[in-house]
Amino acid sequence: MIQLDNVLPAWGRPEFEALLKQELARQAAQLPLQQGLSCSSSVADTPITAVILGMADLGGAIRVKAGIFYEGLIGGCSCAGDPTTDSEYTEYCEVQLDIDKSTAVAAVLLLAE
Repeated sequence: MIQLDNVLPAWGRPEFEALLKQELARQAAQLPLQQGLSCSSSVADTPITAVILGMADLGGAIRVKAGIFYEGLIGGCSCAGDPTTDSEYTEYCEVQLDIDKSTAVAAVLLLAE
């Protein structure tokens, strides 16, 4: 769950998307990034980039589909004699956020590819 008190008041206004992306980046630790890894073994401690793919008003909630770009690490890389020097890989996953309009709490679901 993510608390989006700063984002919810902007729903329906042009700045909603930018505020949501900023808040997702700020609260990246609350996203299911580890479960979304596809080529690496752990999430790097680097900033994420969120892309809003779609939004819908469900009455009591706002549903947002977002793509998240982030870095993943492969454990054991960059050892002496290791031919691969890159240990960070760009990862991507998609999440669905259902933002409750009365509490500003967002339930986060990792979407399967």
